[in-house]
Amino acid sequence: MASSCSSSLAFSLSLLLALILCFTPTQSSKTIGKGYRLISIEESPDGGFIGYLQVKQKNKIYGSDITTLRLFVKHETDSRLRVHITDAKQQRWEVPYNLLPREQPPQVGKVIGKSRKSPITVQEISGSELIFSYTTDPFTFAVKRRSNHETLFNTSSSLVFKDQYLEISTSLPKEASLYGLGENSQANGIKLVPNEPYTLYTEDVSAINLNTDLYGSHPMYMDLRNVGGKAYAHAVLLLNSNGMDVFYRGDSLTYKVIGGVFDFYFIAGPSPLNVVDQYTQLIGRPAPMPYWSLGFHQCRWGYHNLSVVEDVVDNYKKAKIPLDVIWNDDDHMDGHKDFTLNPVAYPRAKLLAFLDKIHKIGMKYIVINDPGIGVNASYGTYQRAMAADVFIKYEGKPFLAQVWPGPVYFPDFLNPKTVSWWGDEIKRFHDLVPIDGLWIDMNEVSNFCSGLCTIPQGKQCPSGEGPGWVCCLDCKNITKTRWDDPPYKINATGVVAPVGFKTIATSATHYNGVREYDAHSIYGFSETIATHKGLLDVKGKRPFILSRSTFVGSGKYAAHWTGDNQGTWQSLQVSISTMLNFGIFGVPMVGSDICGFYPQPTEELCNRWIEVGAFYPFSRDHANYYSPRQELYQWDTVADSARNALGMRYKILPFLYTLNYEAHMSGAPIARPLFFSFPEYTECYGNSRQFLLGSSLMISPVLEQGKTEVEALFPPGSWYHMFDMTQAVVSKNGKRVTLPAPLNFVNVHLYQNTILPMQQGGLISKDARTTPFSLVITFPAGASEGYATGKLYLDEDELPEMKLGNGQSTYVDFYASVGNGTVKMWSQVKEGKFALSKGWVIEKLSVLGLKGTGQASEIQINGSPMTKKIEVSSKEHTYVIGLEDEEENKSVMVEVRGLEMLVGKDFNMSWKMGIN
Repeated sequence: MASSCSSSLAFSLSLLLALILCFTPTQSSKTIGKGYRLISIEESPDGGFIGYLQVKQKNKIYGSDITTLRLFVKHETDSRLRVHITDAKQQRWEVPYNLLPREQPPQVGKVIGKSRKSPITVQEISGSELIFSYTTDPFTFAVKRRSNHETLFNTSSSLVFKDQYLEISTSLPKEASLYGLGENSQANGIKLVPNEPYTLYTEDVSAINLNTDLYGSHPMYMDLRNVGGKAYAHAVLLLNSNGMDVFYRGDSLTYKVIGGVFDFYFIAGPSPLNVVDQYTQLIGRPAPMPYWSLGFHQCRWGYHNLSVVEDVVDNYKKAKIPLDVIWNDDDHMDGHKDFTLNPVAYPRAKLLAFLDKIHKIGMKYIVINDPGIGVNASYGTYQRAMAADVFIKYEGKPFLAQVWPGPVYFPDFLNPKTVSWWGDEIKRFHDLVPIDGLWIDMNEVSNFCSGLCTIPQGKQCPSGEGPGWVCCLDCKNITKTRWDDPPYKINATGVVAPVGFKTIATSATHYNGVREYDAHSIYGFSETIATHKGLLDVKGKRPFILSRSTFVGSGKYAAHWTGDNQGTWQSLQVSISTMLNFGIFGVPMVGSDICGFYPQPTEELCNRWIEVGAFYPFSRDHANYYSPRQELYQWDTVADSARNALGMRYKILPFLYTLNYEAHMSGAPIARPLFFSFPEYTECYGNSRQFLLGSSLMISPVLEQGKTEVEALFPPGSWYHMFDMTQAVVSKNGKRVTLPAPLNFVNVHLYQNTILPMQQGGLISKDARTTPFSLVITFPAGASEGYATGKLYLDEDELPEMKLGNGQSTYVDFYASVGNGTVKMWSQVKEGKFALSKGWVIEKLSVLGLKGTGQASEIQINGSPMTKKIEVSSKEHTYVIGLEDEEENKSVMVEVRGLEMLVGKDFNMSWKMGIN
C-alpha cells in the first residue's frame, strides 16, 4: 500500500522542521578550498592510469580535507570512460560490487612516497571516442568527444573532497538539453530546468509533491546537443549512493555529495538510443517481463474481502474491458503482517478456489509486501528472522520503527543470511498462496517515526484508533553522531530535513558494519535483488516484481510505478515525463496509477487517463483506501474509453512484447521521448505531452480539462492513424497540428517505413495470443519508392530467460518495399520451430501510403501465383494536412485478407499496383 497520507504528513512536518532548523548556507567551492594538485600519473597494469592528488590548502568547512586522493582513469569500452577518485590511503564506501557488478579499480592503501612522484608526461588519455585531458595545478579534468571535438564535461572549478562532503562542477553550453537526475515529479516536463532543486536521496514523499526527491535515486543525466545540424547525445553517471544535491544552473552543473567517492562513467552515445544501450551494458539490461504483465492490471487499497475482488473480476468481464492481473494491497494480510492471510476476509480455501478459477483462464494474482517485519512473538516470520539475526542494528539491537503492522524491524538485505531467510519466507507464502509476482512497497525505507524509539508500556501500538500512519512509539531524536547530523544538509524532501527523518537512523548499521548513512538509497535495490532470487528459486519462472524504490540497476530485476500520484490533470501530465525518465534510467517497465491514487478523479479525467495509461508500458489502475471506487467500469463513458484504448493495446501486444525483448537485449526504452527517433528535430527536445512506443508509434493524448482536440507535434514524415488507417498526417519539415479528440477518442499514429505486427485482441492476453496476426506496413505517403521494416519476438513467456536458442522462442524480421509499381513483402525467420508449434498465421496485410489506384494484380506468394481466394480492397487516404504537391496526395491503403502465411516460416509476397 502506498503511504500517501503518511508521506503527506511527513512532508508537512518537514516543512515545519525547515523553519526551526538552522540552515547551513551553501558555500561555493572557491570559499571551501583551493583544490588539489596532481603529483604523479602512470599507466596501471590493467590498461588504465593511476594518479595521485595532493590537497593544496586545508580548511575545516564541512570537515577536514582528505590529504591525498587516488585518481583512476580507464577507457572500459570504446564508448565508456571511467574516472574514479577516492582516498589514496583507505577504502571508502562504494556501491557494493556484488549488488551492481562492474570492473573494480585497483585497491587503495599503498604508501605514497617520493618514488611515486614520477614525472607527469601524459597530457591526455585518448580512447576511440572519448578523450580525458587534465591540468595539474590545480587539478582539473575534461572529457571531450573525438569525432566533433565537443567538450562534454569540464571541471573548471576546484575539486573538494572531505569525508562527508564532496563537490565537483562542470561547465555546460547553454544549448545543451539535459534529462534525468531522478526520481522526481517534474512539473515543467522531461527536460531539466535550471535552478530547480535536484536532490537524490530515497524518500517516502508523495509524488504529488513537485520537484522534490522521491522514491528512487538515479544520479545520471543525458545531455543532447545539436551541433551544426547534427545531434549528439552522451550521458554522465556519478555512481554514488550517498545523499546529494545537484545544482543545475543552465551553464553549469555542480554535485554536492555527503559521502562515498567520485565514480564517474561517461557514456559516448552518440544517439539517445546508443546512450541507453551503453548505459545498460554497464548497469544491467532490463529484466525480461512475462507476456501477461503487458496486459491490464487492477488494484485498490481497500478490497476488504475476497468477495469484493471476485466482484471486480466479474464486472470487468461483464463490461468487456480487458483485464489480466488482479492485485491485493495489504487487505489480504492478517494485521498488515507480511506473508500472512487474513483468515476472515481472505480464507485460504476460498482464495485458493478463486485463484484456481482465474489461473485456468490465464489471469494472474499479485500481492503487496513491505520490508518492515512486525515485532510480534507469535508471528512465524518474525520468529525465524530473529533466529537468523537478519535485522538492521542500532547499537547492537534491531532498529525499531513503525509501519502498518505497528512496531517493526527492517531486514538487512546486504546480509547474505537475510537473502536466504527472505527467499524461504517467499517460498512459505507461495506454498500458502500461489501468487504470480510480488509488489514491494515502502522500501525507501519508510518509517512513520523518527529517531530512537521504544514500544510504549501500558498501551497498544498501533491502537486501532485514528490513522495508522501516526507514530505511536516513544521516540527521541538522534543527533549525537556526525552521521545523524552531517555537516552539509542536503535538500531532502524539498526542505532541509534531517537525513534520518521518517526513515532508518543513519547511524544504524548493516552487515559488516556498513552505515545506513551510506547504504540508505540502495535499500530498495537490495530488497529487489533478494526478492528476484526468492521468486526465481520458488517458481522457476520469469519473476515479476514491482518496486517503489529504485536505484541504478534496478531495471535488471523489477518494474516500477511512480508512487502516490493525485487524481488531477497535473499528475496526468507529469506521469509522461516520469515514465520517459525511467526508460532513460534503464527501467522500461514503468507506469503511473491510472486515474490517480487519491483523491477521486472526475469522470472526464479518468476517461483521458485511461487513454494515456493504456499505452504506459506498465498499465494499472490503483486507488487509495479513502477514495471512492474508480475501476474503469464505474462510469459508462470511462468504460467506453477503456474498451477503445485497451482494445488497441491488446491488439499491439506482440509489438509491446517485442519491445520488451529489445529492452532486455539492448536497453532500448519501451516508451520513448520523440527525440529518440528524431534527434535532429530540435522542436521535440522539450516535448513532454506526447511519447513514442518503440521508434514509430506516437501517442498524442488530451491532457487538459474540457478539451476535445489536441495540438500535436508531428516530426517530418507521414503518420497514419491507428484507429482509422485512411487518415494521415504528412509534413515535410515537421508541424504542429490540431487534431479532433472527442471524449472516447485517442490519437495514435504510426510512422512511415514501419511494419507493425498485431493480433486481434481479446479480454485476456492469453486468449489474444492465440488469434491470427496482421501486419500494418507504412510507406511515405504517395511515394513511388519506399522501404519498411519490422520485427517480432515470440517465446514461452514464463521461461526465466528471454533469448533465442532454447527451442522455445522465435524471432522474425519483416521487410517490405515498393518500386516500379511493385509491392514486395518478405520475412526472415530465426528458429521458427516455436512459432510453428503454435500454428500462428498471418491473416491480413494493410499497406499504407501506396501510389496508384490500389488495383492489386499478379499477386504471388513464395514465387507462385495466388491460388487461394483472398479478399483485396483499397481506400484512398485522407490527409489532415496535405503534401505541398497536390498530385502526391493521391495515395491508397491496400488490404489483403484471407492469407494463411505461417509466422514461423519464411515467406515472400508481391503484387503489381495499378498506376494512374
